[in-house]
Amino acid sequence: MHVYLDYAATTPLDERVLKEMLPYMTEKFGNASSLHSYGRAAISVVDRARDRIASYLNCSASEIYFTSGGTESDNWALRGVVNASSLPVKHVVTTNIEHSAILSVCKELEKEGCEITYVSVNDDGVVDPSDIAAAIRDNTVLVAVMFANNEIGTIQPIKKIGTLCRDKGIPFYTDAVQAVGSIRIDVHAMNIDMLGFSAHKIYGPKGVGVLYVKNGIRCGRLIFGGEQEHGKRAGTTNTPGIVGTAEAMRLVVEEMDANNARIESVRNHFIDRVEKEIPQCRLAGSRINRLVGNADFIFDGIKGETLLTVLDMSGIAVGSGPACSSGSQKPSHVILAIGGNEEDARSSVRFSFGKNTTLEEVDYVIEILKNKIKKLRESSSLFKVVSEKGYQI
Repeated sequence: MHVYLDYAATTPLDERVLKEMLPYMTEKFGNASSLHSYGRAAISVVDRARDRIASYLNCSASEIYFTSGGTESDNWALRGVVNASSLPVKHVVTTNIEHSAILSVCKELEKEGCEITYVSVNDDGVVDPSDIAAAIRDNTVLVAVMFANNEIGTIQPIKKIGTLCRDKGIPFYTDAVQAVGSIRIDVHAMNIDMLGFSAHKIYGPKGVGVLYVKNGIRCGRLIFGGEQEHGKRAGTTNTPGIVGTAEAMRLVVEEMDANNARIESVRNHFIDRVEKEIPQCRLAGSRINRLVGNADFIFDGIKGETLLTVLDMSGIAVGSGPACSSGSQKPSHVILAIGGNEEDARSSVRFSFGKNTTLEEVDYVIEILKNKIKKLRESSSLFKVVSEKGYQI
């Protein structure tokens, strides 16, 4: 049996999405910037897609920009706002558990003279809005807090953070890559000024993303060249990808309640069995305030990437830390941020479930998981059984 439990990394393209995209890869292949009939047909469907996505976020179509993915959206939001500010020294507030697409940009901005405050989270991975408020200064130009964490699935108090930023007149950006498709998002009700996400996390195509920028927010362009995307982002319009993004979003929004209920049921079954049947393991992050498809476990005495490899040999795909850092051998900065030590940060494995995951698959994974962990612990020179104390390092 082959089982895929890495939906947080990417999702399979929904066949219904592919069906919508195919005509714009073949007979309707026009460049949306061209003035002839082929181009007009392309820009028409792009405009329709922009309208549809805007309706799902409760914003204006003029506030939706298409990008190459979540990473570009993150880069554009941070650099765009910082570069647009006329302050001599700019300050950005973020958290210490953000995706590398945010943290890496922040590190580069620091080299360029920007000041960054990395607000800590609690043991569940949740940031306190009052800590965000306390970090804001007179020269703060942006607050950036992810909607839901890509490793441990923790959901942040986005509306409260958005409200305090609105009250202080500070633009608020949220990386919603993991949240879109699992959580209903209303950018106006939540006081979100900017938001980014990727199509491939919601059963859409890879290489396409969205950046919402509220009208009135000053955000400079990141990519120069042509005048696509309201004159803010150069590059040939990815018509089939944009069509696929809109269709993927339509489907996940319409089917969200049913899918979430089923995914959460399967996920909870997995968590219950793992906690009962595998000693010396613990769930990372909040048990309740997390994405329905996320279960991140720390297995004492096991290196996450080693377990990932042996599970892969059994036909099981899981995630060890963020997908973008796979192979880096670096301990998870998220696990460290919630109070884990370096051994914990190297021992976490993320299991993420999707709309195609079945109970049969989950039960199969648990049996394989129990067997592999037992063997790895028995062969580890760092691991021993201590009488009446369970497993210890």
